[in-house]
Amino acid sequence: MHNRSEYGLVAVIVALISLNLTLTAHAQNKTAPVTKPGAKPAAQTDDPRLYRNITFGFRYQIPYGWVDRTQEMQEGNETGKSALLLAVFERPPDAIGDTVNSAIVIASESAASYPGLKKAEDYLGPLIELATAKGFKPDGEPYALEVESRQLLRADFVKTLDVKTNEAKTTNGQLTMRQCTLILLAKGQIVSFTFIAGSEDELDDLMDSLHFTAAKSSTH
Repeated sequence: MHNRSEYGLVAVIVALISLNLTLTAHAQNKTAPVTKPGAKPAAQTDDPRLYRNITFGFRYQIPYGWVDRTQEMQEGNETGKSALLLAVFERPPDAIGDTVNSAIVIASESAASYPGLKKAEDYLGPLIELATAKGFKPDGEPYALEVESRQLLRADFVKTLDVKTNEAKTTNGQLTMRQCTLILLAKGQIVSFTFIAGSEDELDDLMDSLHFTAAKSSTH
């Protein structure tokens, strides 16, 4: 068994998700208008909403109007061991709302941080244990998939939130938070792509914005 103190960045990811969950669960009727993802501006050059990562060969088109909290949440990264690459939210994490605050969190961590880790499947243990500790439930079995020539492992989770609204008469409702984490093992690093949404359709839309460049041959 791994000690949780050894889980490194996966614990940080779950903490971010837990923060998102906690703030979402305290809903109020009177909320500020939320900017929904819309059409991107026509300009395609130097797009500030396009995140590119040359090291691992992928790019992600951030939904228009979303809030980037990557820099603020990068504190605590261990140089050479872990890195929070991207953390963006549909609305600020400290803003109260009555819907799931959708998010994308991308991170990398040295595979050497996990003794005995030889394949992406070996990362599932700590991921599932910490996610379930936060009240998430696995949604089906993890499975392998290929995305634009990259071999990834997908794990899905769900969490039901009890929501109280501040009305003259208090009512209770429920929200379902859906989480999908894609795991890539590359260059001695574990790269995790975690998507949070309130529905399967929205989750699919967020994942559709992730693209990979063709994997280079090891002979080059």
